[in-house]
Amino acid sequence: MLFKPVRLSLLTQIALLLTIVVIISTFLVSLLFSSMIDEMVESYMGKQAMTVAKLAAQNEKIIDAFQEKNPTVTMQPIAETIRKTTGASYVTIVNTKGIRYTNPNPDSIGKHTATSNDASLLREQSVIYKDTGISGPAIKAKTPIWNEQGKIIGVSSVGFLLNDVEEQTDVYRTKIIQLAMIPLAIGAVGAMIIARRIRKVILGLEPEEISSLFKEKEATLESIRDATIVINTQNQVSSMNRKARLLFGGQTIQKGYVIKEKKLQTLLKEVLTFKEERINQPVVFENQLFIADLSPFLKNGQTEGIVLTARPISEVEKLTEELSQMKAFSENMRSQNHEFLNKLNTLYGLLRLGQYERAMQLISQEVQERQDVISFLVSSVADPMIAACLLGKLNRAKEQQVSLTIDEESSLSLSLTAQEAQQMVSIIGNIIDNALEAARTEKGREGKVSVSFTDFGKEIVFDIEDNGAGVPAHMEERIFQEGYTTKTGENHGIGLTIVQHALQQLGGDLYLSKSQLGGTRFTIVVPKKEEFDGDD
Repeated sequence: MLFKPVRLSLLTQIALLLTIVVIISTFLVSLLFSSMIDEMVESYMGKQAMTVAKLAAQNEKIIDAFQEKNPTVTMQPIAETIRKTTGASYVTIVNTKGIRYTNPNPDSIGKHTATSNDASLLREQSVIYKDTGISGPAIKAKTPIWNEQGKIIGVSSVGFLLNDVEEQTDVYRTKIIQLAMIPLAIGAVGAMIIARRIRKVILGLEPEEISSLFKEKEATLESIRDATIVINTQNQVSSMNRKARLLFGGQTIQKGYVIKEKKLQTLLKEVLTFKEERINQPVVFENQLFIADLSPFLKNGQTEGIVLTARPISEVEKLTEELSQMKAFSENMRSQNHEFLNKLNTLYGLLRLGQYERAMQLISQEVQERQDVISFLVSSVADPMIAACLLGKLNRAKEQQVSLTIDEESSLSLSLTAQEAQQMVSIIGNIIDNALEAARTEKGREGKVSVSFTDFGKEIVFDIEDNGAGVPAHMEERIFQEGYTTKTGENHGIGLTIVQHALQQLGGDLYLSKSQLGGTRFTIVVPKKEEFDGDD
C-alpha cells in the first residue's frame, strides 16, 4: 500500500466529531437565519414599497395634476421628494395607458412602461411582486390612483432595487457570521475539554484497548473456580462469574438482587466502613452455608463495592477432612513416637536391671491394650471411616493427656455411603475435639470424655459427654450461631456450624443435656435411610 491509513486517537476522534457537529450546526443555523432574513427583508421592503406607492397615489397635487396639460411638471418634483425621503429606488406615476409622468431617469419620462399595468390594477387591486424593469430586478408595489369621482386615472408604482436590498441583507449576514463565530469557538474549546475529560475517565485507553481489557477481565473472572460476586454499596449484586451462576442458579440471583441475610449485611457494612477485607467468614447465603472472603475495591479513596468470593462448606469440609487426616496422622505418629520412646526407655531400664519377667509383662500389656482397641473397633463399627476417626481420637486424647473411653456395649453395624460416612466423621470428629478441649481446659490431666453409640432401631445415636465446664442453659442456642466461639484468636467458631450443616444434609438433630461426668452431653440422632429400615 502506498499510503497507510492514519489511526486517530480517541481524544482526537471525539474532538473532531464534536467540532464538526458544532460547525455543521452553526452553518445550518446561520443558513436558516440568512434565509429568514432574506424573506423578512423582502417582505418588509414589499410592504414599504406599497406604503410609498399609496402615499404617492393619495397625494392631492398628483391627483389634480392629471388634469393639467403637462402633468410631469407638477408630479416629478413631488415624486422625487417622496423617493428621496423614503429611500425608494424609484417612484413612477403612469396614466391608464402606461405612459410615465415621473421617473428618476428624465429620459424615461413620457415613454411607455416596460411592464404593463395589467387588468388587475384596473380592477382596483394593489399588488406587490418581484420583477425586472429598466432599472433592473426590484421589489415592486403598484396601486391605482383615484380621482374625486372614484375613477381610476393612473397607477402609482414604487420599487426597491434588489441590489440595494442585498446590500442591507449582506450587512445582516455579516453580523450573523460574526455572532456565529462565538459559539463555534466555544464549541471547539468545549469539544477539547469534553474529550480530555472522557479520556481521563477511561484512563487514557483507546476503544480497542478497553474492549481487549474487558474481555481479558471477563475471562479471568469466569475462570475463577470459586463463586465470585460483585456487590455495590447498596448491597445489590452487580455481576457474578460462571461458578456463581451454576452454584446459585441463573434464576435465583441475578443482577440487581438485594442481599437479605443479616450476618452478610453486617459483614458488607463493616467492609464498606473500615475498607478492610474479611477472610474465611462463615455465612449463610440463599439457605446455603459458605466460607466467604470479602474484599473492597476503592476509587479515589472511596469504596465503590465489594468482591465476595464464596466456597461451599462441603468443599471446605472436604479440604478440612483431608487436612485433618494428615494432621491426625502426624499427631498420631508424634504421640506414638513419644509414648513408645518412654516405654522403650522403661524396657531398656528393666533389661539393664535384669528384670526380664517385668519386661515381658510390659510388652504383653502394651500389645494386648492396642490389640483390644483395634479388635473392638473392627468388630463393633462396620464403617471403616468412622472406626478410623475414633481410633485417631483415642490417640489424640493420649496426646492431650485426657481420658477418652468408648462404651464396650456400643455397636454400629450399618454401612454408610461414602458421603454419609464423611458427614458423620465431620459431626463426631468436631464434637469429640470440642469435648477433649473442654475437659482438658477445665480438669487438665483429670479430664474425661466418654463416647457411646448404637444403630439399634431406626436411628443412629451417638452420645459424647465430658467433665468440662459445661454449657449454660442460656448459651445453648448461641453456640450454634455462625462464628460464635469462646476461644481466642482467629479461625474459630466454625466447628459447630459445620456440624449443623452436616446434620441438615443427613436430616439429623443434635441435643444438649447435663452429663453424668459433670460437663455437657451431646446427643447426635441421625435417621437411617429407607433402604436400611428392613434390617431392624
